[in-house]
Amino acid sequence: MLRKKEREIPEVDTPAMADIAFLLLVFFLVVTTIDVDTGIGLVLPPIPDEGVDPPPIRERNMLRILVNAQGMVLLNDEPVSIIEVKNRVKEFIDNPNNDPTLSESPDDAIVSIRTDRRTPYDVYIDMLDEVMGAYDELRNQASMQQFGVPFTALEEGTGPFETIRELYPKRISIAEPDEG
Repeated sequence: MLRKKEREIPEVDTPAMADIAFLLLVFFLVVTTIDVDTGIGLVLPPIPDEGVDPPPIRERNMLRILVNAQGMVLLNDEPVSIIEVKNRVKEFIDNPNNDPTLSESPDDAIVSIRTDRRTPYDVYIDMLDEVMGAYDELRNQASMQQFGVPFTALEEGTGPFETIRELYPKRISIAEPDEG
């Protein structure tokens, strides 16, 4: 009589399986991109020493921007739309016509931003983008005039980059929100 041979059931080598799982894990960790929220990129000034008074600022050199609880933007107590902010900030900083009501020079110009605790966040961000855009446009124009390339094309830390950055320093003061 013929007897059937009992077949052996193939087994998967478990140590090899663990190696494969580890390699797959490493592979997916390496090739996966993770989106990181960048937030608002602002460089904060160092904390002033106690007992040292801040330098005096001439009223002429400060542009006061208030974003109130209703989302209205006020430049020096005058209501403006968000779209007007960039051009008004550029004019204030650059003062092309030597207007006595605008800043004396770009180096002296300070943009002071104040909000209310109930200010709509999207309005605040839009207004802040307009202010930053004003500085970007002024820097790009100056860079094109002096070096023939936009400021964004200059390498950080080089002479031309520092020249333009010193010509139009970002002097933005963000005050604590009003309690409202």
